[in-house]
Order: sequence, then C-alpha cells, then structure tokens
Amino acid sequence: MMQGREGMIRWVVAVSVVMGVAACAKPKPKVAECTFPGSTTEAPGWVCDQPVPGVAVGAVGSAAKSGAGMSFMREMAGTSARAELARQMKVTVQGMIKQYAETTGAGDSETVDKVNTSVTKQITNESLSGSKIMRSIQAPDGTLFVLVGVDEGMKEKIVKDAVKTSLNNERAAWQQFKAKKGFEELAEDISKQKAEMEKK
Repeated sequence: MMQGREGMIRWVVAVSVVMGVAACAKPKPKVAECTFPGSTTEAPGWVCDQPVPGVAVGAVGSAAKSGAGMSFMREMAGTSARAELARQMKVTVQGMIKQYAETTGAGDSETVDKVNTSVTKQITNESLSGSKIMRSIQAPDGTLFVLVGVDEGMKEKIVKDAVKTSLNNERAAWQQFKAKKGFEELAEDISKQKAEMEKK
C-alpha cells in the first residue's frame, strides 16, 4: 500500500510539473508589424510606408473622417499623398543625377548642384498627373488612408520630362554636365539610372 501511495504522489507531482511548464510556455500574442496611428488595430504594410509590388515610388496620405463624405476625404487624402510623392520624387531624381555624375565623371559638384536644383524645380504635383491612388483603407476611427504612386515606367517618364524641361531652361549648366552626349540621350540615361542601380 505504501508503494501505491508513493506512486500516486509521484504521478501527481509529475503532472503538476508538466502543467506548470505548459502554463509558462503560453505563446506570446502576435504583435502587428503595422498598426493604424493611435490604434492597436493591424493595418496593411503600405500604411507604414512598406514597399508595394508594382509601385516604384509611392506616398501615403490621410484624411480625417468628414461629414462632407467619402469623395471629399479621398480627394484630401490624395492631395496630401501627392505632395509627399512630389517631395520623394525630387529626392529620387537628385540621387539619380548624382549617381549619373559619379559614374560618368560628368560635371563638378557645383554644376551637379545647379542641375539638381533645375530638375527638381520641374517636379511638382502637376507633373505627377500620371500618379494614381493604388490602395485605400479606412481606419477604425474613420480616417481614410490612401497610397498614391507611380509604376517604374511612369517614374522614368516623370524624370525624363523633368530633365528635358530643365535642359531647355538651363542650357549653360547642362552644357558643362553633359560632356559628349546629346540632350535626349542624357535625359534617357538619367531616367534609367535608378533602375540600373536596383538591378545590381
């Protein structure tokens, strides 16, 4: 009878240990990679500026819930996103021109700065007319978020058009920059610079 009792005690202790270990090993709750601002509700990655396939350059805009309706909110969020997209495109183009100058040895730093300033002046919300709302979602609090972007082909067109306009407006700076290339060929080379860098 003593052995039966000891066996029972061991069994109870073993079960208690196993249950204690199991209780400690509870899985931790999953933490969302992206949440809506001011919320714990999970949001799509693009709301937190994560890349989206097919969108070469994109920007997020938002509009608070409004009694004016969803169309008004969409327009406001789109306008906000396009302003940010124009800023991002300016930074992208500056990097492309700098990269082009470094890889070809074209122009000194002062000339590159003049060219950069000239080209980025050409990129405005209006020049982004090929941009479109790629995604939209409404947060739990009613705020509308939109992703406005351009694909790779449209990005190249925007860059090429900005470079061409700048070429016409600032010929003296570009003369120093272009070396032996024609203006059309130069605009084409710069517009493709980023795409070439991404392939490496």
